[in-house]
Amino acid sequence: MGVFLIRNIVNERILVESGLNLSGIINRHKFQLASGIHPNTKLQQDWNEFGSDKFEFEIVDQLEALPEKETGCRADLDSLTELWLEKLKPFGESGYNERKASKAELLRRIAKKHSHD
Repeated sequence: MGVFLIRNIVNERILVESGLNLSGIINRHKFQLASGIHPNTKLQQDWNEFGSDKFEFEIVDQLEALPEKETGCRADLDSLTELWLEKLKPFGESGYNERKASKAELLRRIAKKHSHD
């Protein structure tokens, strides 16, 4: 398990992703992109425009599963992913990731939605 990048070598934009099974998740992304059905529309558009040979898949960090802590693996992987997102900042013109809303922003959205009831 670990964190990997999909890098557009033309414009250097990246997508930071992670998974419990790295080879499986990377293969899924490759299949979705090749099939034109990737959920990240910006990445899919660039893949279609530039071609598959203009993208690299790179594993940047890995975690070993500890048998006694198997249930905590997902939380550890999420924390590791957040560290890479913070380090690389693959948002906007730099990447394909969407910035997650802060807790304060989520609370504002909930309050606004309920104030219209």
